[in-house]
Amino acid sequence: MRPLLRPAPLFVLLSYLALSGVPYIPFLLGKPVPAAWPILGIEIVAWTAVWALFSRPAWFHWLLIPAFMALPTEIYLLVFYGQGISTHHLGILAETSPMEAMEFLGRKVWTMLFVMALVAAWWVAAFRAARQSQDLAWTGPSRFVALGLIAVFAALAAYGWEFGNAGQNASASASVDKGAQRTGLHLPPLPRWAQPPARFDAFISSWPFGLVARGYDFYRERRYLAALNETSRNFRFGAHQASPDDTPEVVVMVLGESSRRDRWSLFGYARPTNPLLSQEPNVVPLADVITSVSATRLSVPVIISRKPARESLEDGFSEKSFLNAYQEAGFKTWWLSNQISFGKFDTPVSVFAREADVVQFTNLGGFTNRSNFDEVLFEPLRLALADKSPKKLIVLHSLGSHWNYSQRHPKAFDKWQPSLFGIDKPVYTDLAIKPQLNNSYDNSILYSDWFLAQVIGQLKAAQRPAALLYVADHGQTLYDGSCRIAFHGHNTQYEFRVPAFMWYSDQYQERYPNKIKELRRHRKARLATENMFHTLLDVADIRYPDDRLEWSFVNGAWKKHTRYVDSYGWTDYDNATVRGDCREIIAKKPARKR
Repeated sequence: MRPLLRPAPLFVLLSYLALSGVPYIPFLLGKPVPAAWPILGIEIVAWTAVWALFSRPAWFHWLLIPAFMALPTEIYLLVFYGQGISTHHLGILAETSPMEAMEFLGRKVWTMLFVMALVAAWWVAAFRAARQSQDLAWTGPSRFVALGLIAVFAALAAYGWEFGNAGQNASASASVDKGAQRTGLHLPPLPRWAQPPARFDAFISSWPFGLVARGYDFYRERRYLAALNETSRNFRFGAHQASPDDTPEVVVMVLGESSRRDRWSLFGYARPTNPLLSQEPNVVPLADVITSVSATRLSVPVIISRKPARESLEDGFSEKSFLNAYQEAGFKTWWLSNQISFGKFDTPVSVFAREADVVQFTNLGGFTNRSNFDEVLFEPLRLALADKSPKKLIVLHSLGSHWNYSQRHPKAFDKWQPSLFGIDKPVYTDLAIKPQLNNSYDNSILYSDWFLAQVIGQLKAAQRPAALLYVADHGQTLYDGSCRIAFHGHNTQYEFRVPAFMWYSDQYQERYPNKIKELRRHRKARLATENMFHTLLDVADIRYPDDRLEWSFVNGAWKKHTRYVDSYGWTDYDNATVRGDCREIIAKKPARKR
């Protein structure tokens, strides 16, 4: 024991202990750590495995470089956002250029460089100490016993991964089937008594070795994105402006989140949730817009590409989005998002986002109470408007009214009370909080009104032809009447009817007077999110060989079309009945199969 208390080996051991303690930082902040004991068990097994395999720290310390260098970021995210580095954060790093990072950090970049230099010095000092610490070498029979036990542990875990674990019902059966397909072997799932006490969520939350799992998860997402992108790699619209010139113009597309039309005073709601937009003379509300499916990852591709509504449930699409069409027509494009960038709910959107010339995801906190408010997009928008390119398309993907509603706005917008503001992790399935939930939802709409008004203010200040099109991806059900369900994915009218409007500058009206005339003529037309792609290209007078001007509501050729929604199969929305206080959409005729 005495050799281990010498300065060099003690410094190495304390360094590794400090690394392993990172997941428990929330304890110091008075917050719980989910799976605290499983994480501890995983870390003990992981350290034992690495030490037994390499024998001494001097031979595996190199593997810890990523964990040391990522440590400041991990601690920062745990302290300020309540979560560690995730696939989402790695996606932000992958999509951010050094110049954008410098602009975002400002003067903090010097503090960051200083901290990174200290961490690098710590790693070097620990490495030198490890080389001097011969006493930390693991030799003798116990090392090989440990390797044997870990090999058995790993084999059982791999078997369970391949063929499933008993007691997991449907998922176990699916694993058995997939394992048989991959290996040609028909083996039973791993029995309960043989299952090692290993949880993937605990391993991915551990430190430093959990960073490997996060990197692998990110790699899988990148591969998935690349596979989706490959299908449209060679696609071209052949797009151009009908009358090309060098006149500066700006088109902004704002993608809203979880917003329902009947909670906007702009569309008749009793509460003044849109006091600012209601005062804008050039705002044209679109009174009857529906989305085809009430899920962001499925609805957004229909908005920004020609993907048909009835194909929205299918993975991937062989065409690109309006971003590519604008680029072909000579526009510089931006995708500025306060949503998260990577993960199973977001990758279909990320595929299209990556088409932009400039891609920036600003939300480090995901959907938690530490998420940035949508106003974080103001500075990237300002920089985009200041760019020297004369023609610009800017997409703003807001967090809007995503649950938890009270976490989508600052205290100043907590107007209607009682609300959920300041309540951490309210139980949204509790009907007792229905009043607070609805008040918080309306407060989030009030903040969105302010956010959109500020965006319009920036466009006004630019003094050039500019147009802004806003549409929400889907709505929400909010325990309406006697309805006992909330949020989305329930086939209700509240989720399919979404707010949408277009704003234009006076200079835009001078440039395209006929488009404004048609916009106002069609403001009460039956529209769907499928119309947005075609309209957005027409807003900039962009044409391509097989364009469909009859789908653009700023064009005289516009025609009504069938509006399908995913409600118990593909249902004609305008030929359906509405059932109960939940206002479920029910087809009068048998719904078309998905």
